Amino acid sequence: MDLQAAIGQFFDDKGQINLDPRLTLAGLCETLYQAEAAAGTVNRPCLRFWDFSESREGTPIDFTRAEINTRIKSVAARLQQVGTIGDRVAILAGNSPEYIFSFIGALYAGLIPVPLYDPTEPGHADHLTAVLADCKPSIVLTNSTSAAAVRRQFADVPAAERPRILSVDSLPDSLAESYVNPLMTEAGQALLAQSQTAPLDMMAFLQYTSGSTRTPAGVVLSNRSIMTNVLQIFTAAKLKTPLRLVTWLPLHHDMGIILAAFVTILGLEMEMMTPRDFIQQPVRWVRQLSKRDEHNNVYAVVPNFALELAVRYGLPSEEDQVDLSALDGVIVGSEPVTARAIKQFHDAFAPFGLPGNVIRPSYGLAEATLLVATPQGEKNARIVMVDREELSNGRAVIVDESHEKAVPLMSNGSVVRPQQMVIVDPETRAELPDGTIGEIWTHGDNTAAGYLNRPEETQETFRNTLASRLPENSRAEGAPDDDRWMATGDLGVIIDDEIYITGRLKDLIVIAGRNHYPQDIEYTVNHASEHIRPAAIAAFAIEGDDVEKLVILAERDLGRDPSGDAEAIEAIRAAVTSAHGVVPSDIKIVDVDAIARSSSGKIARRVARRHYLGEAE
Repeated sequence: MDLQAAIGQFFDDKGQINLDPRLTLAGLCETLYQAEAAAGTVNRPCLRFWDFSESREGTPIDFTRAEINTRIKSVAARLQQVGTIGDRVAILAGNSPEYIFSFIGALYAGLIPVPLYDPTEPGHADHLTAVLADCKPSIVLTNSTSAAAVRRQFADVPAAERPRILSVDSLPDSLAESYVNPLMTEAGQALLAQSQTAPLDMMAFLQYTSGSTRTPAGVVLSNRSIMTNVLQIFTAAKLKTPLRLVTWLPLHHDMGIILAAFVTILGLEMEMMTPRDFIQQPVRWVRQLSKRDEHNNVYAVVPNFALELAVRYGLPSEEDQVDLSALDGVIVGSEPVTARAIKQFHDAFAPFGLPGNVIRPSYGLAEATLLVATPQGEKNARIVMVDREELSNGRAVIVDESHEKAVPLMSNGSVVRPQQMVIVDPETRAELPDGTIGEIWTHGDNTAAGYLNRPEETQETFRNTLASRLPENSRAEGAPDDDRWMATGDLGVIIDDEIYITGRLKDLIVIAGRNHYPQDIEYTVNHASEHIRPAAIAAFAIEGDDVEKLVILAERDLGRDPSGDAEAIEAIRAAVTSAHGVVPSDIKIVDVDAIARSSSGKIARRVARRHYLGEAE
């Protein structure tokens, strides 16, 4: 199958995305599969899952394109037996082939998958309970590994209210023969007749936010928003085929599940393991990135901390014979990307053939489906030095590296088209010129429909109107004058057509009338003492008698003794006072993993602040 031609059919002669209103993710998956079946190529390996439960070296479990299709249809057929079109289906399991079969199987059955995780995953019990109460699934899909924990999760729920629990790896392949396209059933036809929404704009799945700052909200993603963003990514990142994705990203996270689902839908190759198996031995991931043939282009998508772990614990030995020359792109997102991590990764793996321009710091959020901006073309990740004083005044002024007030900003590339991105004044809602810090707003068909059962929050986030546009060089040019701008809550600045993230609007620290960005302060702390664990810092403000006070929490690095805490605190205090002109009110060194994080692994500053103040969740 010519994948480039298959992708090209969704673009018109002007390069704009043009999707058939009858199209669904499940329909696309089946159409592409049947095309391959007709060509006789469905017996090729597509999915390899690495099981490290019994061997440090891992046991590969392989699935062909045909086997994947059979497993998906088996899940779908069973769901059709016990569920109804539109029912919500929670997926409670760790990374596994069954997770992917469950997710796409629910789509095939016309049900709404809700990607979650194994209930035994530490630190997220409250988040899981809140999500299940919000989405109220009628069915839960799991596998034999997680089944016992899932049953315990619902043990206290009255039997009449308990969802049906299915272990998908116990379903026979023969079930696939009974699968029927749900839109061709009597119930499906009745739904289409009654609905004023085309299949393309119907809900595809619910992606819950991490819940680091509030009760988790279900982001409603349609077939249109998902397919639009995938096509935007495919074009902007200039992905080359044939393609092999190497991933350990948690499948309950938007980045993990959308990438895994689409690689499966398109019939591309994927190697997968669990996040735990990566963290325990990052070299496993590095080995899988290694070149295996002359054809496949290798891609990976990771958060920033993965680069740091790979440098620390993932350097291969000579016996591994790792060759990274086939690596074409490492998209880095989910959390702020640091120049230090990128440089260290390049320096550490260049001897193994790592190309110089593969790291692509990117920006996205669940409300935009996945990706908003990424480096485009053959550029290296760009880092600029700006004046810290001007940054506090809301302007990004580029200075020389030797400037005494220089602070680095990492580019997250340019907006993926067709999507528009503007910087606005959050108070006046007016577009701001390049070089000025403001809130990031986006507009495009990749935007989610809203939050499940949260009309006020949906209105606040997704239904915004620009009060005014720049008279010249407006980045909103061509966008309709409507109320479909999405307010991200992120602060950023555009320099030379690239976006630089400066922080969250609600995390902004204001002391004595001056703005301080927590990421900027955390960068200073990160470089103040080797006693501190990299990227494990939370800076936030608390109320004082007259002005807000700065508090800094920093995790002690692995292997460091608490006896060094006092010296590290003094080094941090001196560095922050000198660089930012503000004396921290309190600096605490805490144990590894003591700082609160979201379910996606981001530092949760507002949760950390509540814990510091002793406030209830």
